[in-house]
Order: sequence, then C-alpha cells, then structure tokens
Amino acid sequence: MTIAMDPSVTAPAGAKAYIVAPDQPLPLVVEPTQPGLVLADWALTNKAWVEAQLLVNGGVLFRNWDLPSPADFERAAKSIYGELFADYGDLPRNAAGEKIYESTPYPPDQMILYHNESSHLPSWPRRISFHCVTPAKVGGCTPIFDTRTVIQHIDPAVVEAFRTKGLMYVRNFSKGVDPTWEEFFHTTDKAKVEQACRDAGSEFEWKADGGLRVINRSKGTVKHPGTKEELWFNQVQIHHIFCVDEETREGLRALFDEQDLPRNVYYGDGSPIPDETMQHLGEVYEKVAVRGKWQKGDMIMLDNMMVTHARDTFEGPRQIVVAMGNMMNATDLPA
Repeated sequence: MTIAMDPSVTAPAGAKAYIVAPDQPLPLVVEPTQPGLVLADWALTNKAWVEAQLLVNGGVLFRNWDLPSPADFERAAKSIYGELFADYGDLPRNAAGEKIYESTPYPPDQMILYHNESSHLPSWPRRISFHCVTPAKVGGCTPIFDTRTVIQHIDPAVVEAFRTKGLMYVRNFSKGVDPTWEEFFHTTDKAKVEQACRDAGSEFEWKADGGLRVINRSKGTVKHPGTKEELWFNQVQIHHIFCVDEETREGLRALFDEQDLPRNVYYGDGSPIPDETMQHLGEVYEKVAVRGKWQKGDMIMLDNMMVTHARDTFEGPRQIVVAMGNMMNATDLPA
C-alpha cells in the first residue's frame, strides 16, 4: 500500500501518526520518533489519545516499535486494555503469555472470512490486537473493513432484514470437526458446560451421539456504545454453509443433516439466509476491504465493533498472536 503522510493527525511526544491515504483513514499508523521507546510505557501514558483515535479511525497500527517477542506485545496490549481476556476457547494459547493466543490454526490455502470476534455470542471483546511475530513469505494479510461505512454499500433490503429479524447462530460440537466441547469449555463436566451456557445466555442441547448443540441469538446490526453509530456487527460468513468451498460444503452435507452441521446461521426467526445474500455480502466485503502487508514486529489494535477482520491465504511460516480486552455484554448495547 502507498503511505501518504497526513499532517492533520498530531501524535503525542515520541511518535508520529499518519493515514494510508486521504480517503482511507483505516488504519492510523503510529511510529516512534525517539529511539528506545517502550510501546507498553508510551501507550500507557497516552492511553486516552489512542482510545480517541480508535473512535475515529477504528484501528491503530503500531509500526517500527521495539516489540521483539509475544510477551512484549502482551504488555503493550495490557497497557491500554487494562486487563486481557483470558478465557477464549476458539484459539490456542501462546506459550509466551497466559492471556494471549495464537491466531486460528486454519489451513493456509484457505481464507478465514470476515468477522467481528465473538459477535455471535452474548459477550465479546471491544478491543482486539494482532502482533506479527513472523510474516508469511507470500500472502497472509489480515484484511479489515469499517463496519460503519460498509452498510452504505450493502443492499438496503439486506440491511433491513438483518436489522429487523436478527440472527440465530447454531454450533454443533462434534468429534473430528473444530474443537470438541471438552476442548472449547476446558472441562469434561457437563454440568459446568451447562452452567457456562446459562451464564452466557446461550441455549444448549445435548445430542444422542454425545455432542453438544449451542444456539446464540443476536442482532444483525448494533449501535456503537461510544458513538451510537450503526454497525454491521456479525460473523455470518464464518457460519453460513454457503461460505465454505464447494468440496467441503458437499462433504459436510453428506456427513451431517442440516440441523447437525458444525456451524450455520439463520435469521432470528429461523428462516434461511439466502445464498444470494451471502454472495452479495462477499462481493461488498472485498470491495471495501483494506489490505496491508505485515512487517515483523507490527501490532494493530482494532475496535472490534467498528472493524471486522479476516485472513488471506499464505505460503511459508506465519505467526500472528492475538490479545483481546474490554469485554462487553449484549445487554449493555444502546437501544
């Protein structure tokens, strides 16, 4: 991507800030201007400024800071979040820290589609950060887009359906597909799993084969708790059966009945979301997506409600670690 300095963005002492292009404010890039600055210390001192930029830009990319290890990244993220979310079942933990994770262990030849982290659940992190330990030799970008502006590009009828009907996410934990329920909930005690589902506001059902079905209902769009702007906040691409490749889709349908598919998503009334709608959304997402090549040591901090993320295919070793914080519950959303 072409970097163009923007003199209108004034950073605190020790750093400079600029955007990619005048018409593309996501992400704001922040680089140090003094040698030896520790990002965790600088960010803690300038936490209010960073938070203010997130409300405007949605994402801040810290580039060329001294972040030699995942442990340094963890300290930097914690300096702004205050406390990191440490109980996430979908990602493997990173050995360097108790509250950071490896990125999704998904085949490198397949794209991880666009989603807001945990947006299908009754609670989610308002902040998510990614740190590049090892950039891929080829590909491996983390595409992002602004959930405020994407609504302007989506068919108004589709937006209205999401807005009025809401969404119903169905997840079936089955052996051999995704984490098992034991791995996800970190227990073999069904009573603890049931209580965790109740606490989270999730519906659940034990299946005859020993698997677990969990249903989560959510809004299709929400209002940002800080700015009150409407956001396209969901992860229908991650769940909808249309969005997996044709071979995998046919294989899953051969193995599972519709209600037993590992993941699927419907409108809140249980009616199907048409394949044509999902195709339209995929085209829009790619139209508005922003891609930047990772550099070793990069750390990007996103407002998880304002910005969605994905992962491109890649070749060669790639390590990106993740931190999350500022948890929010659906019951606290603005009306």
